[in-house]
Amino acid sequence: MSLAENLQFLRKQKNITQEQLAEQLEVSRQSVSKWESGQSYPEMEKLLQICSMFHCSMDGLMQGDVSREFAQDSCDYDKTYNRFSRWLTAGVGLIISGLGIAALLEGLGMDEGMCGALFFVFLIVGVLTIVVTGMQYSHFVEKNPHLEDFYTEEEKDRAYRKFTVRIAVGVGIILVSLLFVIVAGEVALDVVGTESPAYAGSGDEALMISGAEVALKLDDMTGGIFLLAIAAAVSILTYGGMQKAKYNIEEYNKEANPSPERKRRGNLIGKLCGCIMLVATIVYMIMGFVYNLWERAWIVYAVGGILCGIVAIALSRDGEE
Repeated sequence: MSLAENLQFLRKQKNITQEQLAEQLEVSRQSVSKWESGQSYPEMEKLLQICSMFHCSMDGLMQGDVSREFAQDSCDYDKTYNRFSRWLTAGVGLIISGLGIAALLEGLGMDEGMCGALFFVFLIVGVLTIVVTGMQYSHFVEKNPHLEDFYTEEEKDRAYRKFTVRIAVGVGIILVSLLFVIVAGEVALDVVGTESPAYAGSGDEALMISGAEVALKLDDMTGGIFLLAIAAAVSILTYGGMQKAKYNIEEYNKEANPSPERKRRGNLIGKLCGCIMLVATIVYMIMGFVYNLWERAWIVYAVGGILCGIVAIALSRDGEE
């Protein structure tokens, strides 16, 4: 916006006439009229007075869009999106954490079937959390299909800085976790190579365990710790990405008012991903209850997630956009 447009907006925002503004600035009404029509510009002294009067910056007044500085979050979008981000992140974290906890407990000696059932509890709670949260947010979008961009540039810059830090922390956790797995793998190999048996328990009930069995338990525990670290990293990355997306009001308006083609593709993506995850759940149950492969069955969800990502990317390319 130009100075003329910004000045008109500020004057109308305060609900004052050109005469009243001219009186406060100690200039003629014709001067204010010329400023608002772009025929002339105020002197520096008057510009500073205007900025002080309307509580705006010089840059914003001269070449920015001061209307954004007065935009308000009338529908609690920020609060709603923050809640949506937290609960969606919690749902994703619960699913991955369930895998880690199940693997860790299996390494500590819990029955495989019980570990599988425990993971399934985490899975159910996580999925329900994601579904309920998604439905609540969709309801909000339906009620508020268009928003004014009320975030300031300073807020957006601060959000981007936080986003970069969260990305660095998430990636750092993943790299450290991979290093931990490599070191733990070397330790497990050393345990397998030892000839001396290890012991579990005490007294007469002590049980001798071979190096290979100890290594297997260490492997399960390592996998569990690794998955818990991955759960933390993915949660940080997910929350960071969503918080960054929160400030893109233009994209929100586009998503809330999709073209018929985009809407059709979105529905198709949802149905296909739902079918993929349903098949993944069926395969998981078969591998667990029929073949007793609880410790490996979780991989079907990773594959399902990757397939959903591929489907979303392949079908979300609108030629018109």
